[in-house]
Amino acid sequence: MLSAKDLASFNDDQDIALNEKMLEKVGGIKGLETKLKTDYKKGLSGDAKDLAQRIELYGKNEFPEPESQSWFEMFIESFQDATLIVLIVAAVVSFVVGLIEDPAKGWIEGAAILFAVLVVAVVTATNNFNKESQFRKLNAVKDDVKVGVLRNGVATTIDVKKLVVGDVLILNAGDRVPTDGLLVDGSDVTCNESALTGESDDKKKSFKPSSDGEEGDIFMLSGSSLATGYAHVLVTAVGESSRWGKTKAKLAAETVDTPLQEKLDTLANQIGNLGMFAAGATFIAMIAIWYMYPEQRDPELNIYEYVLKAFIMGVTIVVVAVPEGLPLAVTLSLAYSTQKMMLDNNLIRVLAACETMGNATNICSDKTGTLTQNRMTVVEGWVAGKLYPTAPTVADLPAVVVDFICEGVSVNSTANVMKGRKGEPPVVNGNKTEGALLMMMDSQLNTDYVPLRTRFNATRGDRLFTFSSARKRMSVVLANGAHGGAKSGIIYTKGAAEIILSCCDYYIDPKGTEKKLTAAVRAQITTAIESMAKNALRAIALAHRSIPKLTGKEHPEDLEQGLTIDAIFGIKDPLRPDVKHAVEMCQHAGIFVRMVTGDNIDTAKAIATECGILTENGIAMEGPAFRKLTPAQLDAVLPNLQVLARSSPDDKHTLVTRLNGTALPDSQEAWEAIHPEGNWAKDKDLLLPGYREEWTRARHDGVGEVVGVTGDGTNDGPALKAADVGLSMGLTGTDVAKEASDIVILDDNFSSIVKSVMWGRSVFDNIRKFLQFQLTVNVVALTLTFVCAVTGSEPPLNAVMMLWVNLIMDTMGALALGTEPPSAKLLQRRPYKRNASLVSNKMARNIGVQFVFQMALLCYLLLVGAPHFGTEMHSKVHLTIIFNTFVFCQVFNEINARSIGDEMNVFKGLYRSPLFLCILIFTVGAQWGIVEFGGDFVRTVGLSQDQWIKCVLLGALSLPLGGLMRLIPVRDAASDFAEMTDIMKANRKKAVKLNQGERGQKSEENRDDGYTVSFFVWFITITVIPVVVMKVFNEHWQLLPQQ
Repeated sequence: MLSAKDLASFNDDQDIALNEKMLEKVGGIKGLETKLKTDYKKGLSGDAKDLAQRIELYGKNEFPEPESQSWFEMFIESFQDATLIVLIVAAVVSFVVGLIEDPAKGWIEGAAILFAVLVVAVVTATNNFNKESQFRKLNAVKDDVKVGVLRNGVATTIDVKKLVVGDVLILNAGDRVPTDGLLVDGSDVTCNESALTGESDDKKKSFKPSSDGEEGDIFMLSGSSLATGYAHVLVTAVGESSRWGKTKAKLAAETVDTPLQEKLDTLANQIGNLGMFAAGATFIAMIAIWYMYPEQRDPELNIYEYVLKAFIMGVTIVVVAVPEGLPLAVTLSLAYSTQKMMLDNNLIRVLAACETMGNATNICSDKTGTLTQNRMTVVEGWVAGKLYPTAPTVADLPAVVVDFICEGVSVNSTANVMKGRKGEPPVVNGNKTEGALLMMMDSQLNTDYVPLRTRFNATRGDRLFTFSSARKRMSVVLANGAHGGAKSGIIYTKGAAEIILSCCDYYIDPKGTEKKLTAAVRAQITTAIESMAKNALRAIALAHRSIPKLTGKEHPEDLEQGLTIDAIFGIKDPLRPDVKHAVEMCQHAGIFVRMVTGDNIDTAKAIATECGILTENGIAMEGPAFRKLTPAQLDAVLPNLQVLARSSPDDKHTLVTRLNGTALPDSQEAWEAIHPEGNWAKDKDLLLPGYREEWTRARHDGVGEVVGVTGDGTNDGPALKAADVGLSMGLTGTDVAKEASDIVILDDNFSSIVKSVMWGRSVFDNIRKFLQFQLTVNVVALTLTFVCAVTGSEPPLNAVMMLWVNLIMDTMGALALGTEPPSAKLLQRRPYKRNASLVSNKMARNIGVQFVFQMALLCYLLLVGAPHFGTEMHSKVHLTIIFNTFVFCQVFNEINARSIGDEMNVFKGLYRSPLFLCILIFTVGAQWGIVEFGGDFVRTVGLSQDQWIKCVLLGALSLPLGGLMRLIPVRDAASDFAEMTDIMKANRKKAVKLNQGERGQKSEENRDDGYTVSFFVWFITITVIPVVVMKVFNEHWQLLPQQ
């Protein structure tokens, strides 16, 4: 076989003439076929030994991953944080001074701070390393795609990474070219090579390569995509040796912050600035007290040591105040969610889409395969002037019609039907509508399509005009077909029934005679099409025409005239069994579901009604009427527009643009670029999609909808890009659609889209839970330290204690609250607006109540609490008790933070959060170790059993208080939620009733609703805690007025 160097000789960048010359040196296509020991008509044999030899010679079709940072590099990088650097410097100074002053124990505080900093750095590096590993795994899954190949003469699909040199690829319009290769078969092939060359114009590909490029070249480049036609490609370079491999090796994927991360970064900076102010104020207050109250000075400290102590305290406050955990919580929540979403058939390609989908207000869905099962079956037909209630058999039809149907379907399709195992149905690779016609040929007309398909031969001038959403049809021209002469030909056309009928002038009668298509027969056919559509059937027409003379340069629209209609078949695509419930869930969640389809209006309405999308007062409209609307007219229609039928990709793009405003022209120049023949002054308010100023003016808040759009075709790319979240189909979607999308729905199921909404809302709510928890700790710790400094009291929490608290609320809190699983209840509220506040009114209430409680509790312990624990004021035991109680307040408040609204039972669903429970157990265990064995290192002393019980009980008061505070009537701001139209309110009300009616059947997600085990455990807990606390502390508290 040829060497890799020989193959590289005709694969030079941007030099077609040289490549053609070098290809001729190895004998052209035929010579290459022989020297690579392959057959471009049959492909490789698939022999394992042969494949292994090719991998050894030419490499695997895998690309090198850009080098990532090691854990140690991330560990070193974590010390570049300015706050940690300042803390390290202060700790070193403390260490040195302490060592000089008291060689026995003076070094301990400095060493303790350094150790705490080390722990923070280790945790930060570990989190960053795990995050990077998770995203690399997700990217690997994103590149895991299937591709069609010929192996031993059989069309099949394999993992793209298993392609080897010598394979023959099968590519259709919209597919990405996964390797370098040579075009060996195909028709009407053009490629978009902009990703490699930067040229936006599609390049023609041909069997007749020429250096002037007019006839197109033969070279297919990896990284490009098939814009039109279909192609068989002989693989000549894979992996690192391919064009895309060489380019990709120079690229490194960079992670970009999501909108929520950016919003939280801003909030973190604001909190950090507040912490800086508090730290500065604390430092100044401590120095002022040193001079103003000399009697309160610690005799063991001189001025330099005291200044150092005040400085360390100030820096520690900054460490605690700066909420590094906010961005970490988002990252962890997104990484966790994206991995779990894979199990729900959602592949996240753009991280921001996960959170954005949670607040989607509109979903524009395709019909076929998304709402339906994409399992097409021919169930009735109009053939040769007669209507058949079931698929006709060969005995029912004239022989001439059978011939036209069988040859037309065979050559004018690219799908393949694979025989299933015994007892299993056949498997269709490719377009499912074509598959239905091919299976009907086999079962009803007793004809195998494979031999007939060989009648198409592109090398002699046969042409294929592939299907597009704009044309709604597909045609093939046989220059020397079974029914054509040497210089003549025949065209076979199939597509949307009413479109094909409009191109027909003739039909074949029951006797097999071709006749003029009269008005009466045309009306009969139209009635048949309408009947099929009303029965939710897709009506597909087949037609043909003999062409007396072919030049090979005819435009398809010129050939697709004066056709003879052969048949119209009604194809049934059953509704997915769970789609009706999924639509109801969306409507309950305040999401407007619209169907956008290329199907006939009657078919679209029938399906939309069946699945609950088209409701009372809803509007169904066809694409041609939609395009004639002005922007103002469309705005008036949008609140009720539920079905857009016979739509083009441009219609879908216009709809999305008008809903969210993303792709609107911002200036006169941009508008004129879209409407080159329009007049700005006269037409700017008349032509869709409108312009930015007009669109903003038409919306009272200037904020558009958050739109999710599904798409599977190449032409859906612009709409997927214009949407806030583009959702491509994993099974039927083209590579171009997948590249343009943000989420790939792996099973093409609408129910999976609903799950993506639920996960998106879970991410948003989890961040809010963490924010509620962290802000409480932040405010209490800062306020306590500052008040103690101002009043001249010794701050009860030293630097090491503060760093431990920081670890609890940042890393531990992010892990515990950022990874809570979603529940179906998330779909019972309306979506939030884009500009909704991160801190809701109810969250502010919860934070405020817990802050007041914790401050009151700590002040009680600080001022009068020591005797109640059997110890002296300001002793090490006293300060340890304050520290211990403060930590347990956070432990129990972390459980409280699981609810950010009025949900009282914070134990609900706890069994579904094993990580949360593990974090709580670890925190309690670590706290026990720090208290009992921290010693001079942390400045704690061991506590008695009685003291431990009292600390835990006081901290546990957070739980019953959490129930009481939720009784305070507070409503979230109505302006935070997306507005709803009248039809959405009606649909939501209906969905709520349906869901209430189904509550008798409890699922795992809602089995904690009502009076269940978790409720009784929670109720008993919050009832017992205050009783026990009163019993334990009653004697002490009765004496408080006398103290």
